Amino acid sequence: MQLLAMQRLNKLPGYRHRLCRIRKQAGGLLKPILAAFSALLLVSCSSVDIEDYRDSRPGLELETFFNGKLTAAGVVQDFSGKVIRKFNVTMSSQWQGNQLTLDEDFVYDTPDAKGNKNQKRIWTITALGNGRYQGVAGDIIGVAQGQAVGSALRWQYDMLLPVDDTEYRVAFDDWMFLVNDYTIINRSDIKKFGILVAQVTLVIKKEDNTVRINKG
Repeated sequence: MQLLAMQRLNKLPGYRHRLCRIRKQAGGLLKPILAAFSALLLVSCSSVDIEDYRDSRPGLELETFFNGKLTAAGVVQDFSGKVIRKFNVTMSSQWQGNQLTLDEDFVYDTPDAKGNKNQKRIWTITALGNGRYQGVAGDIIGVAQGQAVGSALRWQYDMLLPVDDTEYRVAFDDWMFLVNDYTIINRSDIKKFGILVAQVTLVIKKEDNTVRINKG
């Protein structure tokens, strides 16, 4: 009966054409779904752990590197990889006991929605021992958590990010890598609902080259 019904349907005007169109539409819907699923599998299988850098050198200690004056330059990329902003930063850092005050002044090449090219952030960072750190700042939600292992530091926090006339809560996943005694490469993933929306890359340079990094 099913075979007879299919034979009759195939004889109907335009039936085969409509069937092919439905199949193409279904295939078009499945492709992005499968692509997204594959991307999720790739991310879950390729996540990097801070312990992967246990044996990397030179060893990074915030107490040594962020001590004095520093400069940085970087770019902001959107989710497609397109560079949408460039910026320079001047920093002053000072330790009192186990607490760091890091004063950052940003200057962007293009203004934000409010016409501002300048931004200021002051971090108060506490060294907890064993390479662990906590930090707070005015536009940071809650407490940032960081851990340094080998030549790497992972720094995670949520921030209120202004876009046009609205502020959005986003998650930052910062990775810092000590390249040599005076240079750190910093790469940040910015995510909303777990989805990558932007990336920030910057190079941080120490101005005071007399301070040596602990290699241990």
